Amino acid sequence: MHILLNTGSAMRTPNEATARRREIPDLVAGFDAEAPRSGQDEFTIRDLTREFGITARTLRFYEEKELIAPKRVGQDRLYSRRDRARLKYVLMGKCVGFSLEEIRAMLDLYDLGDGGVTQLKVAHERFLEQIERLKRQRGEIDRALAELERARATVAEMLSARGA
Repeated sequence: MHILLNTGSAMRTPNEATARRREIPDLVAGFDAEAPRSGQDEFTIRDLTREFGITARTLRFYEEKELIAPKRVGQDRLYSRRDRARLKYVLMGKCVGFSLEEIRAMLDLYDLGDGGVTQLKVAHERFLEQIERLKRQRGEIDRALAELERARATVAEMLSARGA
């Protein structure tokens, strides 16, 4: 099952949607949020929009929601490695169905000073809860699809009986 990121931007073309589906497993697999191989410490909007396939508008939205906090140099925004890691977590969280508030709550636990142990424990628990929620939704979707297939077959039979 592939999930597309909803970044608040305009609808994507089928080719863009296919490209996004290929990127998401990479995003989730890289959940550790390591820094780019270049050892880069600061990132521009352009760097992050290219890396994550999101819009500058999306970055500004996450900044407005205080999920990331770039420093300002004149009109420019410079994102730190921490901002990049937080952005990666936000996108992964959105990808698997967490709300921004749920994501913020998990991210904010990092600053407790316990080496991230509390954050990891809470994230683990939230992941288990989300897995169960998604399994329930999948069951509901499967039941709805079965009912639609049954209704479609009934309507097709009715049309056939009437010669249409």
